[in-house]
Amino acid sequence: MTTESTHTRSIQNETASRARPATAIVRGVAATVLLVALVFQIVEKTVNNDMVPGEYFMFFTIQGAIITIAVLVIASFSAWRRPVDSTPITVARLSVLAYAVVTAVVYNVLLRGIPDEGFVTTPWPGEIMHVWIPIFIVLDWLLAPGRPAVKWNALGIVVIYPLAWVGVTLVRGALTQWYPYPFLEPSTGAGSVALYIVAIAAFIIGIASVGIALARAVARRRAPSIA
Repeated sequence: MTTESTHTRSIQNETASRARPATAIVRGVAATVLLVALVFQIVEKTVNNDMVPGEYFMFFTIQGAIITIAVLVIASFSAWRRPVDSTPITVARLSVLAYAVVTAVVYNVLLRGIPDEGFVTTPWPGEIMHVWIPIFIVLDWLLAPGRPAVKWNALGIVVIYPLAWVGVTLVRGALTQWYPYPFLEPSTGAGSVALYIVAIAAFIIGIASVGIALARAVARRRAPSIA
């Protein structure tokens, strides 16, 4: 490695370290905005007698929002205190990336515009959960400094929650005859339900794979010896 390239790398590392506090603040703000949206929606539905906790908290979007808040808070503290995120935090961010993108795509492609039954909630919390936070999560993954390389076996961790959610949702739906999303309704046909599940699972794995590939490519540029 030449002296010039070493000096350039040193400048890049110093710039990245200086950006970490700003990253911490932005992540904290995003977590707060998402929390406010979630709490607002819960309060609004409760006040209007439209809150059924056993159903509301079964939505992938709601569970994903809670997971995202927790991960953003932890990642915010990490960015404030450390120059580089730990591998567990990075894998958690990768998982949130996959969940956020699939939430945004499924909602905006399959669910947006479907008439609500009963009380209609104020739209902005849903827009934050389904549009703006997913956009932030993608930008945070692409632009935030301090992200280490991620091994490919992290894909196994990413899919644990979605698979568990699908299993619990289908079992619960068979017992209660209630499903959070129309494409999981048995009335659409077992083949259709299976096709949607496989397609969404493949999409989650695909998103996470792209995230891993990007993280490894960036890490290789910083340290060519990474395997």
